[in-house]
Amino acid sequence: MTITPTTLTRSAGVAAAAAGLIFIGVQINHPHLDATSIATTEMAVRNSLKVLMAVLALVGITGMYLHQVKQTGMLGLVGYLLFGANYLVIMSTSFVAAYVLPSIAESNPSYVNDVLAAANGGHATGDIGLLQTVIAVEGALFLAGGLVFGIALYRARVLTRWAAALLAVGGVVTAALAVMPDAFYRLLAFPNSIALIGLGYSLWLTARTDTTAQPTTVDTPRLAAAGAE
Repeated sequence: MTITPTTLTRSAGVAAAAAGLIFIGVQINHPHLDATSIATTEMAVRNSLKVLMAVLALVGITGMYLHQVKQTGMLGLVGYLLFGANYLVIMSTSFVAAYVLPSIAESNPSYVNDVLAAANGGHATGDIGLLQTVIAVEGALFLAGGLVFGIALYRARVLTRWAAALLAVGGVVTAALAVMPDAFYRLLAFPNSIALIGLGYSLWLTARTDTTAQPTTVDTPRLAAAGAE
């Protein structure tokens, strides 16, 4: 298979859509998190999928940015850097939840419960060290990155604008749901996920349309030679 810019762009679109679908899927029937449930196989699978989601989302938004780098300008660059950093942090915290917390859940359950409480919009009763800062930074990057990158995509008018608008306002919805009970907290993923699915499909479709619309190359010298004969 020949690797072309169009192939990479379409792959990025698929990655973004897949990330959105995974992010929604891992929230469905999500169990209550504590030192007991975090050590189960189900949570190991869910958190591993979150790591995969973050990787795919990073690939997806990279493709979105590169596909319209001229149209988004400096605002697009700032939004991409913020949103990309957000997914790097999500990937890191999800890795900790999948492979680190389960290993210490039995020996230090109070610490694990505090980390999980802080990660899910609650308050840790004890000291969880730098993870408290990391979790706070993750929330800020999610809000700021989605807002700025969404606005940049909306203004660029390259990808579907409803999804770009949803990405921008999704952070505001997230801030509102973060103070609500756990059942509502799980809905935090939906605006961002639906936006990624819409933007990913739009990116795939745009790259596909660009390929279809490309004019056929005419070999002018050979035609000229044939005419001379």
